[in-house]
Amino acid sequence: MKKQTWIIGIMALLVALIGLVNPIQAQSNKKAQVTRILFLLDASGSMYAKLDADNRINVAKRLLSKTIDSLAGKPNVEVALRVYGHTSPPGARNCKDTRLEVPFREGNHEEVKKRIQNITPKGTTLIAHSLLMAASDFPSTPNSRNVIILITDGIEECSGDPCAVSEALQSKGVILKPFIIGIGSTEDFKKAFDCVGRYYDANTEETFNNVLNVVISQALNNTTAQVNLLDINGKPTESNVNMSFYDQNSGMLLYNYVHTINERGVPDTILLDPVYKYRMVVHTIPQVVKENIEVTPGKHTIIGVDAPQGQLTVRVDGLTNYQNLQFIARKARDPKTLHVQEAVTKEKYLVGKYDVEVLCLPRMLFKDVSVDQSTTTTIQLPQPGKLIINFQVQDFYADIYQMVRNELVWVCKLPLEKRLHQYIIQPGDYKIIYRAKGATRSSNTFERGFKITSGQATNIVLN
Repeated sequence: MKKQTWIIGIMALLVALIGLVNPIQAQSNKKAQVTRILFLLDASGSMYAKLDADNRINVAKRLLSKTIDSLAGKPNVEVALRVYGHTSPPGARNCKDTRLEVPFREGNHEEVKKRIQNITPKGTTLIAHSLLMAASDFPSTPNSRNVIILITDGIEECSGDPCAVSEALQSKGVILKPFIIGIGSTEDFKKAFDCVGRYYDANTEETFNNVLNVVISQALNNTTAQVNLLDINGKPTESNVNMSFYDQNSGMLLYNYVHTINERGVPDTILLDPVYKYRMVVHTIPQVVKENIEVTPGKHTIIGVDAPQGQLTVRVDGLTNYQNLQFIARKARDPKTLHVQEAVTKEKYLVGKYDVEVLCLPRMLFKDVSVDQSTTTTIQLPQPGKLIINFQVQDFYADIYQMVRNELVWVCKLPLEKRLHQYIIQPGDYKIIYRAKGATRSSNTFERGFKITSGQATNIVLN
């Protein structure tokens, strides 16, 4: 029941925050992207416990101040400070005891350092409520990355659900996945934070310092990656297709890269922000999706995707009067249209079986067409003929049918408003079945058989 109450509260705040924050916009945006780092500091009473030769709060103050100094000269980086557990006496158990001590603004580094030094630990650990309140600490400006670095030595002591809060804020694009630095933690402590964000142990002052440096590096720097589009033999030979990278949590589009094989014959290196977990869509036909991609900061990450491809085309024998002939490609036995392609052109498809419907008259369906690795599959159509039908005296209700194994297969209806009809039509045996518009009896239905021959014109006059 408590968890449901928290989730309702989270969603209510998110409604108010819709449109407040956009963590990242298209790469084509010329304005420099701002990274905003909110330090969320635990100042509960347990921070007086020892860490090496000093207590935890003093170590945190020293290392945080050093970090703030290192960020002072960084372009397009802003910092802020929120603290919890520091305004109520130890026995009060105040589960609302969180406050934004220094908001985001340029040149506030000395103010942040001064405020850190004046923090006195007192109360309880209220992580969920602090995260929820932190969502509104970030200015409502576009083209920004909103990062929270939580420094704590304890798990939630109030009725909140930090995992639910973090997940909701990430899914709405309000914040990126938080970093959590756990001071003096245990294995159970780590498990409690795995669902909140990226967790790091800091059980000594040296480890704390190293972890803080790693986290800041991840928050500020992109890392390299390589996407291997693998052929049927597992070789990274496929290329020249767009790849879209989305935030796995919020669904927001982050990057587009057209895959390239560089001058050394290997897939080119791309840059990705290590803060995100990615969903990658490779825009082949059909597209390939890879979920939950994580890149390791400072390490070249290779992402492998099976994307073997061949080409497909439709060609017509001899001279033809077709204009803009197209065909529909579908996965075999799947009614969903994958692609509508111009005849004569070549297009790449993933290796597999396809159903191809050519939009000629009559339509021609080719089932289980095989597309194979690095080859071109060609569907060859016979050259069509030309059909000319002239209603000389009166208007007719008329349809054209093809004779297929003694069965009538409907081809098209002739528009009542026209008396002269011309069609480019495939060779074969046909019938036109018609009745004068003014006739009052079904017995006035007539039919005319005819044959279409490749490259020849067939004229029919109906009186």
